[in-house]
Amino acid sequence: MKSNTKLSMTSSCGAKGFDVSYTSTTVCSQDIGHVASATSRSEKSDTHLTREERRRRRRATAKYRTAHATRERIRVEAFNAAFGELRKLLPTLPPDKKLSKIEILRLAICYISYLNHVLDM
Repeated sequence: MKSNTKLSMTSSCGAKGFDVSYTSTTVCSQDIGHVASATSRSEKSDTHLTREERRRRRRATAKYRTAHATRERIRVEAFNAAFGELRKLLPTLPPDKKLSKIEILRLAICYISYLNHVLDM
């Protein structure tokens, strides 16, 4: 007798959960001959995972999470460097005044408008 069971699990940090499917087999004295075929069927079902299930399993590995964190760190550093370069081009008083990212963007918009106005004169 074979029963399929779905188990839903979530990570400890509250991230989106993932599903783990497994097949359990209850062996009766009559079913001893069928155990081998039931086991091979459950192994085959693991190889026929959907694309989403394969993606979830791959993303659940520590190696993937470490690589993803590294890529994200590089992306954020490049983003912050671009804001730093933009900040150097904007005139402020005092020149070393600390500005938030939204303030840098708003000041850049105003400065570009001012420069367009100067060129139109």
